[in-house]
Amino acid sequence: MTQAAPAAAGALDGLVVLDLTRMLAGPYATMMLADQGARVVKIEPPGGDLTRRTGPHLPGALTIAEGGFGGYFASINRNKQSLALDLKQPAGKAALLRMVRGADVLVENYRCGVMERLGLGYEALIAENPRLVYAAMRGFGDPRSGRSPYADWPAYDPVAQAMGGIMGITGPVPAGAPTKIGPGVGDLVPATFLAFGIASACWRAQRTGRGQFVDVSMVDAVLAICERLVYQYSASHESPGPEGNGHPLLCPFGLFPAKDGHVSLGVPNDRFWVPLVQRMGRPELASDPRYASNEARMAHRAEVEALVGEWTARHTKAELSSLLGAEIPFGPVFDAQDIFEDAHFRARGMLVETEQPGAARALTVAGTPVHMSDTPGGVHRRAPLTGEHSDAVLQGFGFAPAEIAALRADHVIH
Repeated sequence: MTQAAPAAAGALDGLVVLDLTRMLAGPYATMMLADQGARVVKIEPPGGDLTRRTGPHLPGALTIAEGGFGGYFASINRNKQSLALDLKQPAGKAALLRMVRGADVLVENYRCGVMERLGLGYEALIAENPRLVYAAMRGFGDPRSGRSPYADWPAYDPVAQAMGGIMGITGPVPAGAPTKIGPGVGDLVPATFLAFGIASACWRAQRTGRGQFVDVSMVDAVLAICERLVYQYSASHESPGPEGNGHPLLCPFGLFPAKDGHVSLGVPNDRFWVPLVQRMGRPELASDPRYASNEARMAHRAEVEALVGEWTARHTKAELSSLLGAEIPFGPVFDAQDIFEDAHFRARGMLVETEQPGAARALTVAGTPVHMSDTPGGVHRRAPLTGEHSDAVLQGFGFAPAEIAALRADHVIH
């Protein structure tokens, strides 16, 4: 495993982000910024983000009442500072406005109208700091960019997956019930788009001194990665259905059985068909007119998949890795134990051990896949305890000790 590295200057070093997000999508976006060196201040309500309660919890870890957190929170809130601030109190709102003047970015994922009712909407904050990048993520977007008929609906990952189109093309063939993607892509894909939008807006703000409103709809983001179904329907006026474990345009391409599980292999063009059939011991298939081109293989898809599947089923995943790994696009289907034991993820720093306060052992979280030669990002600090940095954060924004003491006495900070 890779140990959390000491803090180093990342590509976003010096960028100050106020993070008012909750659940998965928003915190994942700000985590991406923090992983690349941004100073991300997680502004939590009294008692902390509710996701602190979500497990699993390592034995002995600090309780929620003690400011602790479970694995869910640990994974997506690493590298951040925590300020516990009550925005429902006038003094809390005033403190946030003061912080906005010294920030580069504010990110929130409340439902439409919540920030406006608090007096903290985009127009109010941009008046305080014209160079502020204000980023919002909502299920169906913000009305400022086009009012959806569903603008007031709450949304979570399965809703975005359902309405964004990805469920409709996922599942077994022949078509059965729609299938949800395992990880929360309805949260994580929008989060990635939001981080990209924030970085783009910050680049412009750096050159012009003008901030702007960045708006990502969870449903829109899922549709964006389902771009194939859009042009397919536009061209044919037929709605694509579930694709199973294959590909609608390429063959063979997908999952195939092994003695001890499954493997993924693909022939994205004809030149990969030749080494595959050679490894299969069937070199004559390379020139067989039924299989020699992708178009021919698509026309005889069931036969091709049966031929390949019968061969792969006679070998273990390790044997197939040796036979195919360097020749055609190939990979064994891994479970979590396989991932922890595979050398690739250790070499790439994708399994990082982080402290979970109170626990006797470290918690492993997924590292960042973005590597930079001069400004390496990564996991360099565990997730914060609730309000762990309240005093330090406020001092950094110019609050005097007496002001901080007064805020604490009035239960505005915790």
